[in-house]
Amino acid sequence: MTAQLFTVADVMTRQVVAVRRDAGFKEIVAAMARWKVTAVPVVGASGRVVGVVSEADLLAKEEFHDHRTGLIEQRRRLDATAKAGSRRAEDLMAAPAVTVGAGASLPQAARLMATHQVKRLPVVDEDGALRGIVSRADLLKVFLRPDADLAAEVRREVVEPLFPETPHRIGVAVDAGVVTLSGTVADSAVVPLAARLTRAVEGVVDVRCDLTTRPDP
Repeated sequence: MTAQLFTVADVMTRQVVAVRRDAGFKEIVAAMARWKVTAVPVVGASGRVVGVVSEADLLAKEEFHDHRTGLIEQRRRLDATAKAGSRRAEDLMAAPAVTVGAGASLPQAARLMATHQVKRLPVVDEDGALRGIVSRADLLKVFLRPDADLAAEVRREVVEPLFPETPHRIGVAVDAGVVTLSGTVADSAVVPLAARLTRAVEGVVDVRCDLTTRPDP
């Protein structure tokens, strides 16, 4: 058996609100309020994701509403001042959109978010069509796996392959996602490997390795 690898498809939200390129400012605000989201993907006529409009993009209009900016500030903040005068999604959105495929791993999605400093990613198929959305909170769902499931996977995917002759001598205890490995092993070189493989199991919060080496007779 192989380790259970979670992908974006396992945690993403499939019911997604999106707006067209020509959606007006108030329509976008209304969609965010109705669905209680802080950003919406923008889709073209073919259904492909072409950008994302976030609250930050919309707030530029509010920021400059009662504030006359000087020439120097306007030049320094050209993007914000341009968005302050925009009324349609295609002018307000951040483009091109940073997207992810449904088959991407959770670490891949997390790295994309960190690299591009975004809180969510539209999930697209091979043609770029919208299939869902994944947020930072979604990526954390894997840490809600029951302790019993984690213990079973660690024993199946780590203990049994590494210690095929004496798996019963290795203890696996899990408390709130923290795995404790205990027991006596013959080869000290296997200890760090066991800890590393256990830490790689999806949903493991931390690893405490209490494995000791059997002294030579």
